[in-house]
Amino acid sequence: MREDGKKSVTKLKFKRLMRKKWLYPALYLAVAALVLVGVFWYQQSSNDVADQLNEGNQAEDDVFVNEDGEEAVPVTGQDENLEMPVTSDLEAAIVTKYFDYEAADDEQESALVLYNNKYYQSKGIDVATSEGEAFDVTAALSGTVTEVKEDPLYGNVVELTHDNDVTTVYSSLGEVAIQSGDEVKQGDVLGQSGQNSFGQESGVHVHFEVRKDGEPVNPETFFGQAVSTIEAAEATSEEGSEGSEESEEAAEDESILEDEPTPEDEPTESDIEPAPEQDDAPEEDGEGTESDDAGEGEDTEEPSLEDESSSSTQS
Repeated sequence: MREDGKKSVTKLKFKRLMRKKWLYPALYLAVAALVLVGVFWYQQSSNDVADQLNEGNQAEDDVFVNEDGEEAVPVTGQDENLEMPVTSDLEAAIVTKYFDYEAADDEQESALVLYNNKYYQSKGIDVATSEGEAFDVTAALSGTVTEVKEDPLYGNVVELTHDNDVTTVYSSLGEVAIQSGDEVKQGDVLGQSGQNSFGQESGVHVHFEVRKDGEPVNPETFFGQAVSTIEAAEATSEEGSEGSEESEEAAEDESILEDEPTPEDEPTESDIEPAPEQDDAPEEDGEGTESDDAGEGEDTEEPSLEDESSSSTQS
């Protein structure tokens, strides 16, 4: 009987509880709180996963630091696009082109450099401004400074090495802002443009060369393209140079057969020579050497006394 009484009391209390007005709102609030907690937990777990993914991607782009704590440029894994050796906001133009044997005649004429009364084939391009003022010369690619020197013909010269056996050379610099062994990024200032003896007609400029395996290639062909594309075009340039040698030989043979002289203001194939290497200045044309003057003096002898007496007897 007592157990039945306890059950009836419990049922009565439950009925009274269910009749309370605050019960159902409290239940709704409790359920809503559980739902919100679940949503927050799901969002937090999603953010944690996203952070882990970002950390993994950032680890691939980490900056390398050398022993001195300085930022180092990673050499491997780069495939940058070749850029002009000037800042992007500078209004500069190419005043001397690269001599391409397959180019048109007018382009080949604009790629000739007159020095010491001879025409030389340009192995790079000359970049200058219309005002003729000095400007910052920047690195066309990221790389290592392997040489900084002063050349008697080309002025101050800076050489950078890059991936895929590619080398860029910046000459005719007035001032140099880096030194050999420095690691530079693309766009870093290497120095100021200036003048040199070999390219006097270009005024204040920078002479820019791109070399693949030590052989010069046309920079204009690869501006805006990846470094890896320079290697693909190397075989074509070699074939063009071989064909140009044959054309030069044929032109020389034809010039021997022709009797009519060519105009002095137009260079012939025989007058054109490859540009001199650095540290190899061509000899300047002189009016004569001391040995020549001595030879001329030996050819002209003063008459002796016997010759004078014989001439007087004949008279």
